[in-house]
Amino acid sequence: MGEDRMYQEVDSIDELYKIVEQCLEEYNQTHKTQMNLVIFRYVLEHLVRISRILKQPGGNALLVGVGGSGRQSLSRLAASIADFHVFQPEISKSYGLPEWREDIKVSGDSALNLW
Repeated sequence: MGEDRMYQEVDSIDELYKIVEQCLEEYNQTHKTQMNLVIFRYVLEHLVRISRILKQPGGNALLVGVGGSGRQSLSRLAASIADFHVFQPEISKSYGLPEWREDIKVSGDSALNLW
């Protein structure tokens, strides 16, 4: 995945839908936790945005929305498409700057950090 995939213009939403369905199927085959996503136009638009950001050097985004809106799932799928691993720290009451620094060290350069 990742580097093998070339950035290509997609001529139609239907074509993009098929590509995303294949990527989701690949994700579900390679990860323990299955994602059962309903793919529709807005999902495709957001996934493309997230994917584009992740492929940029130093790309980062703050995704805002109500719980259950798919931010984390789409981020995980986009990370899989980009061939990144996902790092999600465990936040607790005692979590502070030293723990954050350690988590940044542990997560590595090719990780998508979900905070």
